[in-house]
Amino acid sequence: MSFNEGASLDTSQVTGGGGGRTGAVVGGGVGGLVILLISLFLGGGSGGSTVDLNDILTGGTQSGSVDTSQCKTGADANRDDVCRIIGTVNSVQDYWKDALPADVQRQYQDATTVIYAGQTQSACGTASNATGPFYCPSDQRVYIDASFFTELTSKFGADGGPLAQEYVVAHEYGHHVQDLLGILAKGQDGKTGPLSGGVRIELMADCLAGVWANHASSTKDASGNTLLKPLTDADIKSALSAAAAVGDDHIQSTLGGGRVDQESWTHGSSASREKWFTTGYKSGNLNTCDTFATNDL
Repeated sequence: MSFNEGASLDTSQVTGGGGGRTGAVVGGGVGGLVILLISLFLGGGSGGSTVDLNDILTGGTQSGSVDTSQCKTGADANRDDVCRIIGTVNSVQDYWKDALPADVQRQYQDATTVIYAGQTQSACGTASNATGPFYCPSDQRVYIDASFFTELTSKFGADGGPLAQEYVVAHEYGHHVQDLLGILAKGQDGKTGPLSGGVRIELMADCLAGVWANHASSTKDASGNTLLKPLTDADIKSALSAAAAVGDDHIQSTLGGGRVDQESWTHGSSASREKWFTTGYKSGNLNTCDTFATNDL
């Protein structure tokens, strides 16, 4: 989905800093699955140290600051991944600040996105390219290393289109909406598998990303300019390619030598992730996203 070139980007909604407290990463976003799988293959456990996939892929993780000063307009968002993150954050938050009170009588609170290079500290521990984007409820921030989008395409097979990237950001803000609604705790049932609470939380976030996508072309910047152009069929195909790329079964078969173990699933299958994004997109209403009300995931 392309941005309108003359729209203004609000960089105050993002930062390059990290948090200080410790807590649990909820949602694990898109790349948390990778850490789980590598840990299982190399003998790690939930209480032990994790293996940094970025170290495996690139030979080491280097920390660095991310410059957002070049991100001023929609044209910048169309050409640059960092600026696209900022524009998407602006759009997602503009949508939910009106939709949440209207739909469920809850006030929306902005969440800052931390855009970093290599790694940074969050209130939920170290954020790195290997963990992928995630939402940390302890500080109510979204953490994204923009280089993850390259891995999403080159390692996991997403098509690299704009909405594939924007879907990732919208998914993490879906977790923030869940946090504000008091739903996140339902995912902490200590179980894994295709019907676990964690999978239901992730699929709901996919659905909420679809809800935003339905309304994205009506979101506006601070001056009232529309941020995004209307969706095309190619945009939807791009988002679905990202959803499929981060399905548990696809990641297991890609990184796990072809072995798929449903009982270890934490995010849902590719088909389920595509299904729930589509459900949200077609309805445009968060009330269709109750993944806890059905076993047909």
